[in-house]
Amino acid sequence: MGGRKEEYVGLLKRIEGSLSEKEQASGRFELPPVDVMWEGQKTFLRNFSDFPKVLRRDPDKVLQYLSKEFAVPAERMGDKAMFVGKRDPDDFTRLFNIYVKDYLECPTCGSPDTRISKANRISFLTCEACGAKATLKGKYA
Repeated sequence: MGGRKEEYVGLLKRIEGSLSEKEQASGRFELPPVDVMWEGQKTFLRNFSDFPKVLRRDPDKVLQYLSKEFAVPAERMGDKAMFVGKRDPDDFTRLFNIYVKDYLECPTCGSPDTRISKANRISFLTCEACGAKATLKGKYA
């Protein structure tokens, strides 16, 4: 009878190990560091193209979001984005973190593995981890 108990405890430890790996997987999402360069009264986000790739979102929507939040014109130039006026790197980091919360993370489980779908002009955030579906407010998804 003692052998079965040890076997059971061993199985529980294996399950516990796999659960902690999944918890670590949800913390794996990390934004790249912001690389900013100033030229006169213009700010260049030199690694702009990295962000839509990591976020798995449309680069035009991400640029539109940043442009609206900064209330300045912005344009893509290859892998870079140019913004009118001088912007601090911390401002970009703060806005990307807000974008992640509003347009990327699942409101149910917090997973960054989501996709955007549209039905009848309403945007939905669908989680690929838990299957939850939530409406999105705003047009930058």
